[in-house]
Amino acid sequence: MRARLAIDGGDPVRTRPFPTRAEGMGDAELEQLTEVIRSGNLNRVGGRKTAEVERAFAELLGMRHALAVTSGTAAIHTAVAAVNPDPGDEIITTPLTDMGTVIGIIYQNAIPVFADVEAGGYHLDPDSVRSLITPRTRAIIPVHIWGMAARMEEFLEIGRAGIPIIEDCAQAYLTEYDGRRVGTLGTLGCFSLQQSKHITCGDGGLVVTNDDGLAERARLFADKGWDRTGEDRGHAFLGMNYRITELQSAVALAQLGRVKEWVGRRRALGDALTRQISGIPGLHPPATSETSGNTYWFYPLRIVEEEFGQSRDWFVRAVNAEGIPAWVWLRGGPLYMYDALRLQRTFGTSHHPFDCACASRRIDYGPGLCPNAERTLEELVCLTVHEFYTESDIADMATAIHKVAEAASSR
Repeated sequence: MRARLAIDGGDPVRTRPFPTRAEGMGDAELEQLTEVIRSGNLNRVGGRKTAEVERAFAELLGMRHALAVTSGTAAIHTAVAAVNPDPGDEIITTPLTDMGTVIGIIYQNAIPVFADVEAGGYHLDPDSVRSLITPRTRAIIPVHIWGMAARMEEFLEIGRAGIPIIEDCAQAYLTEYDGRRVGTLGTLGCFSLQQSKHITCGDGGLVVTNDDGLAERARLFADKGWDRTGEDRGHAFLGMNYRITELQSAVALAQLGRVKEWVGRRRALGDALTRQISGIPGLHPPATSETSGNTYWFYPLRIVEEEFGQSRDWFVRAVNAEGIPAWVWLRGGPLYMYDALRLQRTFGTSHHPFDCACASRRIDYGPGLCPNAERTLEELVCLTVHEFYTESDIADMATAIHKVAEAASSR
């Protein structure tokens, strides 16, 4: 006899809470923080923890340069500023991302152009990107979303025509593509140290590159354009203050020492969940690490209603009732559906840079712009998988999903 669903009054699969990532904070972080406090220097200028983070991260990825900044948003902004677009230039990216991917584009007076994602997928479709390239295209920002890599070989081919490729790796620490870690393939790579990421110091970011000139421009931009090598301040150009503090860097340094272990654990657990729920009609798990280098920022699951038998929102309610956290991401639609972009609410009463005389064409955002992205978000459910889960936790998740799926097919 089929078990009665919890939303129908049955017993839930899970009644105890799942582990939290608080276990990832402890003595190592406190030791690093104590050193900073006792030094009396909390600023990166004159401190040493930030420089240690930069050296360690560059070494981890095998890159010549790493720059620590205040957030993942600041990392993207710094990378965009490093390639130095002219006002009205265009930067192509995905609508399935956080606002942090496009804020820096707009603040550099450039215009985000949204390409569609692959049908039934999450990443930029290279063909859609190609169709949007104009003489004003200044960069492309593929996002390695959910811990899975975008199709970088095609973006690198596009980049050979002289278009910089900025990799947004905020959700993809140590994810690999064709045997190479993301962030190391394009012109610049950007990472986030925000609370939800694989490693965290609350907020922070990292920019990596092998280009000496871009590294120097990024360093200057994140420090108000201040060239500190001479006696005078000598501000070289307009920049931001994106200096990360030594307190943030102390925590990041401690976390960085465990990133390989934690990512390995996520891979094993995420792949285990995929194996246990594969084959359910209408339920589409993400690619496993054997095929994509998945490092599972969270666990995305697509529910195709006509195949599954019930709606995505019904699945979320049913799984939640079974004691399994699940939620909808970007319920309002792709990024271009949010007021800041759809209504172009930017600076004062203007719509700058969208109404800038320097722009070569009008860019409008709204429903239907990226049909594949819109369909993906209508089907998407998010689950949690992280390094402090156990095999038993994964088994409970799989049991609940099977229970809900069996009921969905017969209702």
